Amino acid sequence: MIELVTAGLAGLQQAGIKVYYEGKEVGNYFADILAANKIIVEVKAGKGEIIKEHELQLSNYLKAANYEIGLILHFGEKPTLKRIIFSNDYK
Repeated sequence: MIELVTAGLAGLQQAGIKVYYEGKEVGNYFADILAANKIIVEVKAGKGEIIKEHELQLSNYLKAANYEIGLILHFGEKPTLKRIIFSNDYK
């Protein structure tokens, strides 16, 4: 969050995001960070690296919400980043 603010970008921690199924609101989930009201950021930490389950989790969030861009930030022995895009045109 400090880096986002330093870069002049807005960000919310534990941002509530409405989840939809077939156009109907079915619940909420809380993103680790919602950056610039456009990007879902999921923060991971620990040994290893970004795994398929992390990617699937973020892909599911993007499919169920009105956001198209997601980032996974993994802070481990070797910090890594993965960008996932899911166009609203396919929802």
